Amino acid sequence: MSVKNVKKRIGNKEIIKGISFDVYGGEIFGFLGPNGSGKTTTIRMLVGLIKPSSGSVEMCGYNVETHHNEALAHVGCIVENPEMYPYLTGWENLEHFARMLDDVGDDRIHEVVNTVGMDARIHDKVKTYSLGMRQRLGIAQALLGRPKLLILDEPTNGLDPQGIKEMRHFIRKLAEGGLSLFVSSHLLSEIQQMCDRVAIISHGEVMQVGKVDELIADAGSRVIWKVSPLDQAISIFKQDTTIQLFETSESEDVSSDQQGIVTSMNPEKVADLNVRLIQAGVQVFAIETRNPTLEDLFLSVTEGRTIE
Repeated sequence: MSVKNVKKRIGNKEIIKGISFDVYGGEIFGFLGPNGSGKTTTIRMLVGLIKPSSGSVEMCGYNVETHHNEALAHVGCIVENPEMYPYLTGWENLEHFARMLDDVGDDRIHEVVNTVGMDARIHDKVKTYSLGMRQRLGIAQALLGRPKLLILDEPTNGLDPQGIKEMRHFIRKLAEGGLSLFVSSHLLSEIQQMCDRVAIISHGEVMQVGKVDELIADAGSRVIWKVSPLDQAISIFKQDTTIQLFETSESEDVSSDQQGIVTSMNPEKVADLNVRLIQAGVQVFAIETRNPTLEDLFLSVTEGRTIE
């Protein structure tokens, strides 16, 4: 999938502001942003549910707008929650959707049911399913047409911790089978554990795109300083423009009753900065270096905008 300078304007307001990214074969691509950042609006444009104001979306070389059927023949998608008929069984739901597709019979239904691990419950009514089972059934439906790309909008939303873990492993299994996956989420930890590459979106803008490990490495280490007096230490930190300071309320690294400063900085500068603090009469009680996380990266590229 290739997304090039896609914009969406509603009235005088630009909702999506010229986003671009590519999804490669066999990878899990994360689309990370807080609720209201434009993730679902973007997904609706990707699959032709709404029309971009400008820009283009291509699936396997086909433009979604000009060659709609050819493009979407390669795509399976769940936007927000999967909608099924609760009074029908899982199998009957899949039969219903299979009738809308060419060359999809019972053999293919058996195949996708086995892929999502629903064999034991597929003939039970959907109203008896847990949320995790409904998510799996929705994915089975999206896989019926043998897509090359599967788009999932917040697939772990509402699941309990065990369900989130199972969904994460399941998505990874699909990718290992050669399927490309585009996964949107507001859960930093899930994107970090699940995805190969990620695009970070905030207020309708893609702030950064790249491999998760490389982006995290570029974010710089987070160093936690326990010092007193705090104000004097902060003034010393601010003398070095390469050091980024975080409010302690933005981080779980320092509790509210501690005199702490959370910084993003080059670890090689720690020893020199410690000497400067001591020479200035600042007491240094502890220094702790932590590896950066996707949360650190998000706060860095969005200049502290919050994510849930």
